[in-house]
Amino acid sequence: MTPTEDPQPAATQGESCRDEATVAQTYRERLEAATENIIQDCSKPECHTHIGFEPIPSRQAVIDIIDGVRELMFPGFFSQERVDPVSFRYVIGQATTSLFDLLSDQISRSIRHDCFRFKRECTNCEERGYDAALKVLDSIPEIRRVVATDIRGTFDGDPAAKSTDEIVYSYPGLHATAIYRVAHFLHALGVPMLPRMMTERLHGMTGIDIHPGAQIGEGFVIDHGTGVVIGETTQIGSNVRIYQGVTLGALSLPKGAGDQYRGKKRHPTIEDDVIIYSGATILGGDTVIGARSVIGGNVWLTESVPADTIVMLEAPGLVKKSRN
Repeated sequence: MTPTEDPQPAATQGESCRDEATVAQTYRERLEAATENIIQDCSKPECHTHIGFEPIPSRQAVIDIIDGVRELMFPGFFSQERVDPVSFRYVIGQATTSLFDLLSDQISRSIRHDCFRFKRECTNCEERGYDAALKVLDSIPEIRRVVATDIRGTFDGDPAAKSTDEIVYSYPGLHATAIYRVAHFLHALGVPMLPRMMTERLHGMTGIDIHPGAQIGEGFVIDHGTGVVIGETTQIGSNVRIYQGVTLGALSLPKGAGDQYRGKKRHPTIEDDVIIYSGATILGGDTVIGARSVIGGNVWLTESVPADTIVMLEAPGLVKKSRN
């Protein structure tokens, strides 16, 4: 074949294109029936919908809220613009105003969602949104102070950390804990949905699952972090360090436990200065790990441990064989 030869006659090419167009048209014509089937199915109880005129909380807005919180929590680290002594007041002022607008709107939407979904009386959701958003912003200095203890605890306990800047920039445990602390504040104010959406966003980013209802003291450190689970009614004291894969969870619950156990303590209490190593699982609302105790890796606990106790698994037996 010479370079000027057409690999396929023009007429054949045209017929092929027409055939492809006909096939596409045939399938697209069938879309109407598929669309109608999907629409009709939305009326069934199994289809969870939110079709209405009232606005609902936005996942994208939650991402923007987290970005705004980090910008105020760590000025200069996560700002879109360069922050210097001249621009500092302007940048922080703009960030505070933007976060207020975002928060107040999403808080109002969350409250309104519950009112419509559960047919509750009107509770002035717009004003409550403004009020709660301002309370969050007023709390930023105190939350920042507590987060500073988390940073110090991380730096003091991790020889791999070269500076606190490195921790702020790149440690997933610190990011998950910082956003949890703001979400916990919102949870304590009684704001529905939004706090959980915030911590679930961080769960997806870091692999660390902290329920906003958990109570966590100062100087909290999550080292590495992937696979950590901290349940809703967990209580953690000060200066506690946990490693990757740790679960602070509930005991196995019976069928229908949602209504029976909702609001009751189901997760353990971890007292001050406890260390829990990777893979450990601690379950149950009556389980208390006493102060200054150390829980070894892969330990499974469903009972309390006194203060100043070391809990470890016995060394497993290894089998070594020659490959010959």
